Amino acid sequence: MRRGVVYFVFALAALFASVNSAKAQSGEQSSRDFELGRSIEILANVMRTFDEHFVSELSVDDMLSSAVMGITRVTDPFSAYYSEKDMEGFEIMTTGKYGGVGSAISKKGDYIIFAEPYKGSPADLAGIKAGDKILAINGKDMKGADADVVSSNLKGDPGTDVVVTIERFFTSEVETITIRRSRIAIPSVSYSGMLHDGIGYISHTDFIEGSYDEVRRALEALQAEGELRGLVLDYRSNSGGPVNEAVNIASLFVDRGERVVSMMGRDSSSLRYYDTTHAPIARDLPIVILVNSKTASSSEILAGSLQDKDRAVVMGQRTYGKGLVQATVPVGYNAYVKVTTDKYYTPSGRCVHAHDYVARNNGESGEVPDSLISEFRTRGGRKVYDGGGIVPDVKIEPKYWSRFAVAVYAEGHIKDWVDEYVLKHRDLKVDVRNFELTDEDYADFCRFIEDKEVPYESETRAALKILEEALEKDLYDEALRDDFRRFADLIKDDKMSNMQTYRREIEELIVSEILTRYAYSEGAVEHNIVKDADVERAVQLLLDSEEYNRILSEQDLSKR
Repeated sequence: MRRGVVYFVFALAALFASVNSAKAQSGEQSSRDFELGRSIEILANVMRTFDEHFVSELSVDDMLSSAVMGITRVTDPFSAYYSEKDMEGFEIMTTGKYGGVGSAISKKGDYIIFAEPYKGSPADLAGIKAGDKILAINGKDMKGADADVVSSNLKGDPGTDVVVTIERFFTSEVETITIRRSRIAIPSVSYSGMLHDGIGYISHTDFIEGSYDEVRRALEALQAEGELRGLVLDYRSNSGGPVNEAVNIASLFVDRGERVVSMMGRDSSSLRYYDTTHAPIARDLPIVILVNSKTASSSEILAGSLQDKDRAVVMGQRTYGKGLVQATVPVGYNAYVKVTTDKYYTPSGRCVHAHDYVARNNGESGEVPDSLISEFRTRGGRKVYDGGGIVPDVKIEPKYWSRFAVAVYAEGHIKDWVDEYVLKHRDLKVDVRNFELTDEDYADFCRFIEDKEVPYESETRAALKILEEALEKDLYDEALRDDFRRFADLIKDDKMSNMQTYRREIEELIVSEILTRYAYSEGAVEHNIVKDADVERAVQLLLDSEEYNRILSEQDLSKR
């Protein structure tokens, strides 16, 4: 069976060559076909040679995957190969749906634990709590099992049962429960609600099948709460997905028949247009769209389309600039390739793609130079540009997390301390919007982490080490070295000093983890939105109708 796969590839090459030789085609096409057939034959011969002669036995599937990955490496980061075993993950990525119990899991010690049961999921309804340890699944011991093994055992066809033996987090009691799997739909709208003064908010975190329905339901719920004076659409870090969902979401805010995006491949014969087909439900509602450097693909289509129509103010940082469209093509034996087929263009005609992968050097892509950036016009005549993502109408400096706070979280210290916190406050009723960590709580966390390892060195400390080494090599006198050491001592960069320097960031991470335990991820998102300075700035712009209208009627965009 192993060799059969290689021989199949070889036979395919021979068949391809014979078919093409029988065709009466143009010289150029025949040459391309000959080159392709020759390359396929060489690939089959290489795989067969290694299969027969390499000193150790190789996996044919691994050889094929490596060969295909080599092909995709010379194209762009978005083209990919999915073998049959990869397709389950691919389906979850594109549809946001799978059959299972509905909980995030993570490794803790020798076991996998339920890290976050999703609200209303089978795991949640069965009484699973964050921290419950998975001892066995269907009688199979899970000690030492990796997360992907546990995940695979928990998943299955909707309507089937899975028997899970757990050790309860709160009581340490061992219990065996039966959970009926269902179709788990990962929500693409993580939170929606009213902020203040009639301004609504929708956080759309991912494009998957059904995103339009989720956004529409969220918008209708906001409209039902009372007078809706404006809407903040949050597309920060939304990396995109099915383009039809973006077209349909745009239809909520513009007339039926409006152009949202066009796509074109190698030449104009492949040009396709995508227009809205639904009647709007919020045609005149003022909108601010929040974006950042990780806003990409369908998110850029939506933001760029509404910007081109002077229908929304875009606020934040320049977006990623992914103006490429992928199609998934079957290649046999339940395997697929995702291949870039088109570029997309906003209604004004601009392509916002920012990276030249064909001309990249050493795997790095180059940005489109200013000399090749073209000017376009919005519906009202404002200047906009291609070649560099969506440039926001209102720019906001990005917020950066300190590497120390990230290191504390990555080491699991925050989750471990929150475990203790929850055990001490089992019946705590949290006010999601106003919950804060007390000084006593933070002091307790500092005591908890005092003997824990945090692999971190600041850029300042690293630079001082280099300077100290240079002083030694250059043989500077001892007095200068003493001065240097006194200066270095003034740099407060030890772990406990950093706990105070970066307290605000660390507290944010702790509070988010606590609220996730008591109020699901929605509670953490709602709390963070209330404290979000960018969201507040968007609200203030929506309340200032004069400035909002001035931007949409007069303000040109910059190139970058």
